Amino acid sequence: MKLLMSIVYVAVIGILAHYVGESLPRCIFSECKFPYRTYKWEQDGKIYNRLKIKKWKNHLPDMSKVMRDMLPKRISFDATSANVDTLIKETCVAECVHYWLCVFSMGIYLIWKTYVGVILSLVFVFCNIPFIMIQRYNRPHLIKLRDKLIKREEREKICAC
Repeated sequence: MKLLMSIVYVAVIGILAHYVGESLPRCIFSECKFPYRTYKWEQDGKIYNRLKIKKWKNHLPDMSKVMRDMLPKRISFDATSANVDTLIKETCVAECVHYWLCVFSMGIYLIWKTYVGVILSLVFVFCNIPFIMIQRYNRPHLIKLRDKLIKREEREKICAC
């Protein structure tokens, strides 16, 4: 019974997290501010290469492929700086949602109130960490791309005059 309650709990907070994440105003997120800014120790995302993130990141589930209301996480060839900026905000939202899923995973302990609850809560936290790492890996690359696109768009604007 407790296992079923835990599974239902995880499913419910996962579904709610999606809808809460989609409803959050993007203007409250800034890639330059805590906790979303890139830290020196992350070396603009290069630290995640040591964990072979390029090999496994595309093998994890991507909710944007399942949920039609989500922004696709791919950049098209004709992307603009505004498109990439939107994607940067989405990485912040996704990171935020996964942080909160880690916090709410402690609710599993309230169901079990034994070492099993602690273990299941930690498993749930560890299952969310790779998704946080992916956002932190992708964001610096997206920021560099956006900055390059802004410069290109400014050059094109000058040439068009």
